Amino acid sequence: MARVVKVFRTIRNHWKKSTFAVCVLSYGGHWLYGKHCDSVLRREACIEARGFGHQSIGPQEHLKKATVILNPAACKGKANSLFEKNAAPILHLAGMEVKIVKTDYEGQAKKLMELMEQTDMLIIAGGDGTLQEVITGLLRRADEENFSKIPIGFIPLGSSNSLSQSLHLVSDNKVQHITSATLSILKGETVPLDVLQIKGEKEQPVFALLCLRWGAFRDVASSISKYWYLGPLKTRAAHWFSSLKEWPQSHQASLSYLAPVPRPPDLPTEIPHRPNLLYRIYRRLQNYWNPPIEEPPVEPEPERWESRDFSTLELSVSTHNKNPVKRRVDDSMVITLDPDSLTVGQFITEGTKKAVNPMESIENTLQIEASAACLNLPEEGAGFYGIDNEEYEAMSVEVRLLPRKLRFFCNAERREQLAQAQ
Repeated sequence: MARVVKVFRTIRNHWKKSTFAVCVLSYGGHWLYGKHCDSVLRREACIEARGFGHQSIGPQEHLKKATVILNPAACKGKANSLFEKNAAPILHLAGMEVKIVKTDYEGQAKKLMELMEQTDMLIIAGGDGTLQEVITGLLRRADEENFSKIPIGFIPLGSSNSLSQSLHLVSDNKVQHITSATLSILKGETVPLDVLQIKGEKEQPVFALLCLRWGAFRDVASSISKYWYLGPLKTRAAHWFSSLKEWPQSHQASLSYLAPVPRPPDLPTEIPHRPNLLYRIYRRLQNYWNPPIEEPPVEPEPERWESRDFSTLELSVSTHNKNPVKRRVDDSMVITLDPDSLTVGQFITEGTKKAVNPMESIENTLQIEASAACLNLPEEGAGFYGIDNEEYEAMSVEVRLLPRKLRFFCNAERREQLAQAQ
């Protein structure tokens, strides 16, 4: 008993050191527990992947080939380590022939896609920038009709992974997020995604999966990181400082757009049963003696463009890929014009929301459904576009929707969640 009393007396007399020791031990214990949980997640994912690797294949079948485009610079240089620890073991245990191609500099992924050989699946390991570069390089190919049919997997390794919420289960645990995304590639379930084709007068087209932004909110979002020393107030501070430099921040331009196009019916996934031999002979003879009358080709109707001038705080052109499983009657993209009548307080409040979710709608926002659009910007002082969170010089462009152009691997549970949210 005397020893216990002595221990408590020592702790009381050295309470500062005792408090510091308790904090260090608590932090260390929490860190070790987190590492243990991550190891358990990796082990469970590898066990599930090994089940795919043990599946037998026929003598005429070949191993699936997977081409991985990895950006080691993503996530502030941590992407290579994250991939090697959490994704690479799963892919190798699944029994696939994995070819990993690492990029060395910005823009290289576009050039690598021009040289890519035929593969069974394409896996993009990086963030929004890597994804946008690979998609652009893929769809610029002369034989893009064939290569666009290759299913694509996305492993979220970047600081910004906007598309991941549409394909994978949302998780704050980085290891769980990456392993779940990698396993969804092995399971093979896919969803079609729309693509925006953005083409200037002289430049090659750029392709995007989410949105094109032009305006004040985008400009401020690109400068938020400069105010890192303000901690949680940096977003509000960036919008306030921006309003001090210039107010109001309205943008004037002209817009022309086409109405949405009705969505054609989905093609049957199953091959129809082949009729018997006698029926096929009968049909051939019938077509020989009574050939079907060919109808004259129907001339397409001329495109009817609608035009309008506008003044807006921000313009955005976005796809419906936020919920790719939602049933839609038309193939369309959404043109959003935010009102330029906001006060400075409203600008800061709405800008803080848009920093988290760029597609956050504002009261009195005008939304237009269209299949194509032409943006005619002023020649000087147009600023910059944000195309899938990547910065491009703003100029007059034509934006066209390529409906259901690419197929991405999707988590089955996430697909059910999005279907129930319709």
